[in-house]
Amino acid sequence: AARSFTLNFTLTNLPYTADLTDPSSRRFLSTVKVINHYVDLLLQNSSLGSAYTGCKLMRFRSGTHRDHTGIDAVCSYQNDANLAKFNREEVYHELSTMTDGVTKLGHYSLDNNSLFVDG
Repeated sequence: AARSFTLNFTLTNLPYTADLTDPSSRRFLSTVKVINHYVDLLLQNSSLGSAYTGCKLMRFRSGTHRDHTGIDAVCSYQNDANLAKFNREEVYHELSTMTDGVTKLGHYSLDNNSLFVDG
């Protein structure tokens, strides 16, 4: 059976613009593709491993500063025997470590107080 959890974080070097609210805009589509690539790499290398099945970026939101963009995603994984139990704290700590203390996601900078994993 598939299970899901939410993943939220803020990019500090991606200016929020109106076209990020339009799912058919070029900027929205290209940004989703890049963010999904980075998030997939992280979660495939986490304790979820091969049970991880993907994330769907739900929305971009305006951050606290003009150059900040918040990301809200719903991620899924298969609840299988290789995964003892989803542990949101463990996944949070793994993601924190893999993003250099919640500071880097690929070529993006992260607000180090913005990472949330909720299962």
